Amino acid sequence: MKITLSVLVSFLLLTSSLMFGQKKNIFVLPIKEEIGPASARHIEEGFMQAKQFKADYIILHINTYGGAVDAADKMRTAILNSKVPVFAFIDNNAASAGALISIACDSIYMAPGGNIGAATVVDQNGALTPEKYQSYMRSMLRSTAEKSGRDPRIAEAMNDPRVYIPGVNDSGKVLTFTTSEAIKNNYCEGEAKTVEEVLKLAHIDNFEIEEYKISGVGTVIDWLINPFISGILIMIIIAGIYYEFQAPGTIFPIAASIVAALLYFAPHYLEGLAENWEILVFLAGLILLAVEVFVIPGFGVAGVAGILFIVLGLTLSLVKSVPSDLPVNLPDGNAFVNALFIVIASMIVSIGLSFYLWGRFIKSSVFKKVSVQSAISNEKGFVGVDMSEKVLIGKQGIASTLLRPSGKVEIEGGIYDATAETGFIEKGENIFVVKYETAQLFVRKA
Repeated sequence: MKITLSVLVSFLLLTSSLMFGQKKNIFVLPIKEEIGPASARHIEEGFMQAKQFKADYIILHINTYGGAVDAADKMRTAILNSKVPVFAFIDNNAASAGALISIACDSIYMAPGGNIGAATVVDQNGALTPEKYQSYMRSMLRSTAEKSGRDPRIAEAMNDPRVYIPGVNDSGKVLTFTTSEAIKNNYCEGEAKTVEEVLKLAHIDNFEIEEYKISGVGTVIDWLINPFISGILIMIIIAGIYYEFQAPGTIFPIAASIVAALLYFAPHYLEGLAENWEILVFLAGLILLAVEVFVIPGFGVAGVAGILFIVLGLTLSLVKSVPSDLPVNLPDGNAFVNALFIVIASMIVSIGLSFYLWGRFIKSSVFKKVSVQSAISNEKGFVGVDMSEKVLIGKQGIASTLLRPSGKVEIEGGIYDATAETGFIEKGENIFVVKYETAQLFVRKA
């Protein structure tokens, strides 16, 4: 009886396998954003997940107007080198870099009303880049089409309007196919509205679908490079520097600034946005500013240069650099202006809030509790500070150094430490003492 049952089960399994075929694992990876470093990372992560899923087929669900050529090149290389067949399902648009990625796939399926083509290289303004970039793009399109078994002349025509193909591209314009045109010219295997219809056209009936899930690290990186979060991190960086200059040796503000700087630069560096020299520009700015504040009296060339370098380093790290004829790559003009606005706006808000909160803090009971005067009380037999300077309230003098807001003043021939109650006071300006708190004279401009 056991033998008969075993034989029966084996027979049923064999019959099921012959009738329905072995279930295929399908991995779906959406590409529905501007092509850039994040897209290239998503492809890399997606292919790793597909391998773990033991995918038999990978479907790229594409709807993009294109993006960065270097990121698209990484993506098309990964597709061409994939041991698992890769299908492109163009659900509306595969323009520019999206066309290059689609052509790299083993099969292309398009939704009704879809488009593929227009693969010229443009800058942020939509203007054509120099011929050397177009030539490189044409070469990639041809080689990709050759590798995937498609007509390389058609691929080249998607970049170069000079390519003349009778009945295909004879208008003198850059080639873009509709779904029906792509099918007619063997650049599309069929029309489909859904991933399931793609599989049906590919004669895959028994399947299990798994969709790409962005990793935890990827989620954090995408979150940190969001312009809003970048602005918050810039505010923390600047606030930490401000408080460190106001109260040298205070651990928390500068520690917060360092952590914020790491969270700001690290993801931008990993995404290929921040380059080594751009981070060095930021560090050089910090050094120049520190020299100006702690070494050189007053505020001059080093301080101004330090601020400019800090702004420049933060701005450059926000945008992707493009190839140039200089020793280093430079960012596109429009992208740089947008990034500069984010940096300057964040710095203004940060400095304003820092200045306001610092003024509130030094007048607060918390500051008094952590001061030497409060830490060592008279009740225990100690005298925390010399209170004799209290008699200077109401007297006038001059600023013997720049008060930013702390510095030194001269009153009746004596030199005293003092803090400007509001704003900065230039060296040599007349001052008068308004109060004496926490072992500190507070002065205003006379």
